Amino acid sequence: MHNKTKISDILSRDEIKSFSERSDLWGAWAVVSTWGVLALTFTSLAWARELLPWWGFCLALIVGVVIIAGRQLCFGILQHDAAHGTLFKTKWCNDVLVDWLCARPIWNELRKYRPYHLTHHARTSCVDDPDLCLVAGLPTTRRSLMRKCLRDLSGITGLKFLAGRVLMDAGVLQWSLTSDIHRLPQAGRRWWNYPRTFFRNASGMLLTNGLLLAAFWISGQAWLYGVWVLAYITPFPLFIRIRSMAEHACLESGTDVLRNTRTTQAGVIARVCVAPIRVNFHIEHHLMASVPYFRLPKLHALLRQRGIVPQPPTYLQVLKRVSQRIHTA
Repeated sequence: MHNKTKISDILSRDEIKSFSERSDLWGAWAVVSTWGVLALTFTSLAWARELLPWWGFCLALIVGVVIIAGRQLCFGILQHDAAHGTLFKTKWCNDVLVDWLCARPIWNELRKYRPYHLTHHARTSCVDDPDLCLVAGLPTTRRSLMRKCLRDLSGITGLKFLAGRVLMDAGVLQWSLTSDIHRLPQAGRRWWNYPRTFFRNASGMLLTNGLLLAAFWISGQAWLYGVWVLAYITPFPLFIRIRSMAEHACLESGTDVLRNTRTTQAGVIARVCVAPIRVNFHIEHHLMASVPYFRLPKLHALLRQRGIVPQPPTYLQVLKRVSQRIHTA
C-alpha cells in the first residue's frame, strides 16, 4: 500500500498560503454568472417558442435542457466549494448565501451535505466512503454503461431520486446523496407525522422553487418551470454519473490521493455539462481542499511542472476506461 501524499511534501509554507487565499469577488462571480446563464437560457427559450418553427424550437429546447442541467450541476459544485469554505472568503456567504441561492433550488441543504462530503474526503475509496457506491462495479461493459446512461436520460434515475428525496424528507429513509440508503425506524409515528416532517425538511426547496415558478408565472412563461424540472430529471443525473466516474472510478483503493483520485481534461462542452468551475481538477482538490476553484488550474500546472501529476485524460477516455470490461454470455 502506498503512503499518503502530503501537500507539505510538495509545496512550501508560503505556496500553501498563497494557493489557499479566498476571494469574495470570485465567489460572487461564480454564483451570479451561473444564475446569469440560466436567465439567458430561459429567455432564449421563451423567444424560441415565439419565433422559431416547431422543429427549431425542439432543437433549442434540447440545447436549453442540456445547459440548464449543467448549471444545476454547477449549483451542486458551488455548494461543494462552500462546504469546504473556499467559495467565499466571508463565512456567512459560504454558509447562508450559497445554501439558499445554490443548494436549496436543487433540493439540497448545506448543513447536511457538509459532514457527508467531508467524510468522503477523510475516507476516500475506503469501505466507509459514502460516495463509494457511485463507482461500485466499475469497470463494466459498454452495454451496461449504455443502459445506465439511457436510464438517466429517460428520466428513470431522476424520478427514483425524487421519490427517494420525498421519503428522506418525510423521515422514512436516511439522508444520502447516493443509492446507498437505509430505512429509519418508524415505530410510534402517525400518518400526520410524515407530511409534517416532509414540509419541515423540504421547506427550503419548496420556497426557492416556488419563487422560481412565481417568476416564470409573472413573466407569462410558467411552462419554463417544467423545463427546469425536465433538466433536473433527465441530463442532470447523467452529468452527475459522468462526473463521479471521472473523479474516482477504476482507480486504486489506497489512501494516496495521487492514486485514488483523477484529474480530467475538460474542454468547452465538458465545462458546460460535467465540469463547471474547475471541478475537473480533482486530484488537486483532494490534495489540498483549501484551494478555491479559480486557483486550481495554477496548482495543477505547478504539480505538472514538478512531475507530481500526469497528463490528465479526457472525459471520453475515462468513459472508455470504465466500460472496457468484456461482456461474457
